[in-house]
Amino acid sequence: MANLNNAQAREAASREILDLVNESRGDPYPVFCAILKHASKLCNAPMGLLGVLNQQRTHIEIASHLGARTDYFDFLKENPPAFEPNQFLAAQAMQTLEVLQVEDVADATITGSEMRHRQEAVEKEGMRTILFVPMQLNGLALGCIILYRREVQAFTDREVDLVEAFASQAVTAIENARQFREVRTRLEREKALRKILHTISQSRDDEQPVFEAIVEYARRLCDAESAVLVLGKEGDACQRLAAHRGLPDHIAQMYDEQAFSMDPTTALAPRAILGRQVLNIPDMAEIPEYRAGDERFVALVRDFGARSNIVVPLILDGTGIGALFLPRGEVRPYDADEVALVESFAAQAVIAIQNVRQFSELQARLEREVATRDILEVISQNRDDDGPVFDLITRSAAILCGAPVCTLWRVENGIIHYCASYGVHGEALAETELTPAEPLADNTLTGRVFRSRAVARIDDATDESYLDYEWVRARGLKYLIGVPIFVRGEVWGSINLMWPPDRLPRDSDTQLVEGFASQAAIAIENVRQFRALEALNAELGDRVQAQVDEIERMGRLKRFLPAAVADTVISSGSEKMLSSHRALLGALFCDIRGFTAFCETAEPEETIEVLQTYHEEMGKLINAHEAGVDLRMGDGIMVLFNDPLPCDDPAGEAARLAIAMRARMVELCMQWKRLGHRLGFGVAVSLGYANIGIVGFEGRFDYTASGTPINLASRLCDEAQDGEILLSPRAAIAVEDRFLVESRGELTLKGIREPVEVFRLTGIAEA
Repeated sequence: MANLNNAQAREAASREILDLVNESRGDPYPVFCAILKHASKLCNAPMGLLGVLNQQRTHIEIASHLGARTDYFDFLKENPPAFEPNQFLAAQAMQTLEVLQVEDVADATITGSEMRHRQEAVEKEGMRTILFVPMQLNGLALGCIILYRREVQAFTDREVDLVEAFASQAVTAIENARQFREVRTRLEREKALRKILHTISQSRDDEQPVFEAIVEYARRLCDAESAVLVLGKEGDACQRLAAHRGLPDHIAQMYDEQAFSMDPTTALAPRAILGRQVLNIPDMAEIPEYRAGDERFVALVRDFGARSNIVVPLILDGTGIGALFLPRGEVRPYDADEVALVESFAAQAVIAIQNVRQFSELQARLEREVATRDILEVISQNRDDDGPVFDLITRSAAILCGAPVCTLWRVENGIIHYCASYGVHGEALAETELTPAEPLADNTLTGRVFRSRAVARIDDATDESYLDYEWVRARGLKYLIGVPIFVRGEVWGSINLMWPPDRLPRDSDTQLVEGFASQAAIAIENVRQFRALEALNAELGDRVQAQVDEIERMGRLKRFLPAAVADTVISSGSEKMLSSHRALLGALFCDIRGFTAFCETAEPEETIEVLQTYHEEMGKLINAHEAGVDLRMGDGIMVLFNDPLPCDDPAGEAARLAIAMRARMVELCMQWKRLGHRLGFGVAVSLGYANIGIVGFEGRFDYTASGTPINLASRLCDEAQDGEILLSPRAAIAVEDRFLVESRGELTLKGIREPVEVFRLTGIAEA
């Protein structure tokens, strides 16, 4: 009956423990308590302990106890047994993974530090018989169940089997709790990473919210005393505190008030950053620098309370740019999973930095493109004035480069001239404040630009070797950069920017201003070309007007002068020869006989065709004989010789033209006769002095002559029969030695008081 009751009690205990295992997945403590309770009761052992290995597997920690005196339990808490066989009997059982029973611990031979634990157990707990049952999983010890009695009474095999069963249930509880914790930790980490990534996506222009989230989650998930993120890279003088959690106030204040060096021999963060490697330090008190008494590393332990520590570098493009470190206040080294977690946090910090950098670069590029577009627009709108372009360039350069002051200077004949500026108050600086129009000095920024023909940089313009150091110093400036403006391969001037001590010029600043310098050169060249074009246009305008006047003059002359005569007058550069004057003229008048009757009977088209042919053919002959004036009206033509072109034999030239005209008209009249038109031709020549010059009004001028020789030639033409050439007496006398001339008798002519002897020209005399 007793055996049955014992079996039922064991089954009930197992069910209760298994129920607790299922219910307490994240915490094995309730299971441990139930195991000790039932093991103590069923094994008649009033006292029990359940120990588990710590995470580092260096000591056995008491997870639960039953029946032990408080002072003994406190002793075990303060002095956890080492996991070494010769240090503690429980460790021996766990090392061998075999049950260990000591029937009388008071008589057992025990040495080493175990002696102290035995003395405490015997003297304070009254232990005599002790049972050690290891808890193991896959050959790896996890802990130990310890039952003991205050009298010498060995545990039976049945009791040992029962405790071994309880040990298996404890292992299940431990494993369940471990898996549960792993799942929960993984979920927490995934949640943290998601939140950080979300923060990254929401903070494209500012990495600070990401830094704050990283140190918050890193400290929490890694169970660290504090989490600190610093920024610094090779070439920097110091590291900067970017974000922290749990950092003592006086340490955070130290970061704000003083620079922490980037020297790897003085701090761990620079060592990780410059070496680009993770520093996983199990115990800060064991590193050589601490043992050597280096105050800076001693302070880490003393001020930070740091024992175990991890420092993970932030690496961007192969360069360390910062570090994330998490000190713990106890010796609890970071395992591989925790190292990987901190590395992922560091990687996210780098992503945030890179995103902000790319976003900033994109914003800067867009702002620069807008500035460039605006400058080009101003250039296009101010072709005759580069001042507005210079104003916009200095303003854009100062704003985009974060420079409190930007100035633009021109160098001419060794003198520096002020052109434009953008100052500390967001407005143009006073021209007198910048002392313009001074000789160019080598110890000025523009002087260095001009001499070197390249970008010049001054890293400390407050030094007295710089000419304007007082001006620079008074405005809290230090760094200067001057960029040359090249026009046609020569340094025209420079664009100068100035920064305070806390803002180092960047390479991108120089590149931007070089672009602005090119635009300034475009504006300068455009204005130069525009002004040159204006001068050229003015000159061309004068020339064009002169040409227009010349064309009008030529056209006016060619209306009443043969082309050759008009060209002669024009080439002379003066129309003075055409003014009214008296000259000896040979005058020729001719017209078509029967033309009036012809016009009354012929079709208008026929009349025009005959008249057009007549004038075209006569005009050719007139031009060929270099006549001076050729006036026409209807079928009548007046030709003058010896004005305005001089002629040695005006009467003779007129006679030759008359003979040529008559010969050509004979041919034309024969052609017209075949068409049914009966037409003839008469011509007369006179010689004498007459008045000649321009007569008419604006837009309607003629170059004509008046006087007796003109009237006489006209009247003789009226008297001439078809094919007849009549000569005035003076004309006949002038040509009788070269032409065949015969008298036709005296004629009374209209407008002439006395009868005039008229002569007929019959041909050219033989030589």
